[in-house]
Amino acid sequence: MQAIVFDQAGDAEVLKLAEVADLQPQAGELLIRVHATAVNRADILQRRGMYPAPAGASEILGLEIAGEVIGHGAGVTAPALGTRICALLPGGGYAQQVVIPAELAMPIPANLNYEQAAAIPEVWMTAYDNLFNWGRLSAGERLLVHGGSSGIGTAAIQLAGWRGAEVIITAGSEQKIERCRELGALAGINYRTEDWPERLQELTNQQGVDVVLDMLGASYFNDNLASLRVGGRLVIIATMGGAQTELDLRTLMLKRLTVCGTTLRARPVAAKAALTQQMLQDVLPRFADGTFEPVIEAVFDLADASAAHRLLESSQHVGKIVLRVG
Repeated sequence: MQAIVFDQAGDAEVLKLAEVADLQPQAGELLIRVHATAVNRADILQRRGMYPAPAGASEILGLEIAGEVIGHGAGVTAPALGTRICALLPGGGYAQQVVIPAELAMPIPANLNYEQAAAIPEVWMTAYDNLFNWGRLSAGERLLVHGGSSGIGTAAIQLAGWRGAEVIITAGSEQKIERCRELGALAGINYRTEDWPERLQELTNQQGVDVVLDMLGASYFNDNLASLRVGGRLVIIATMGGAQTELDLRTLMLKRLTVCGTTLRARPVAAKAALTQQMLQDVLPRFADGTFEPVIEAVFDLADASAAHRLLESSQHVGKIVLRVG
């Protein structure tokens, strides 16, 4: 089969299309013919040598796929051959085939094509898990999403609105803010032209928010804490602004705050399977009825993975960047 590989860490130009060995499903696994995958920040970090694949995972990039079942391992009879599925992966998506544990397969809603379905697993599972399982966001609460125009941000806006929460986002341009409003955000703050902590207080009548979904880490940490109401929750899912910071513990104590950090890639299959069941119950039906939409900036052919990476690195996109595998 063909896959995107790289011989050494580096910029986007190290990616190349090459022949690699076909795969065989083991007990409990499905063999999937991949029709589309999507690009994530984790792929960029892995390509740069900063985020190795978990032990036992494929070294090929790609954390999510959409495709069709073409083989069963021992003990597996469903989904049936030919079933269209999408799934979360620990790696291997930039290829014509993948193997996955059968319990991670999610049927693709009939109204979505493969490119749309490939834009769902990583960001929608991440957003759902962090908003509701860790952030405990509920109806009537207020959410701040940093990077609202990202793949995770565009998913979080829709999920929070569906749950009955108000959403304020930060983004780097008025065009991105307007797109977030179209998806349901109450307001947006341009972090390039505005002091976002000050503007947030103005927008909330000095009350702050209940939950912050943060991808920056250290650079926003203390401002995030100051932006939370009493009993608020800060959920950190990336450290694009640094991983080291200082904390005055009295801030946590006086406001009874909760701070947590999560990653999804290295979790055991059982944990991912439980989250898959939540997706099947709460999220996939909302794509089928039109409540949710996958937001896609561009679709590239697999051979153009370098161009897709450069677009993601430019941060000039809204939503997801997809690779068509064929």
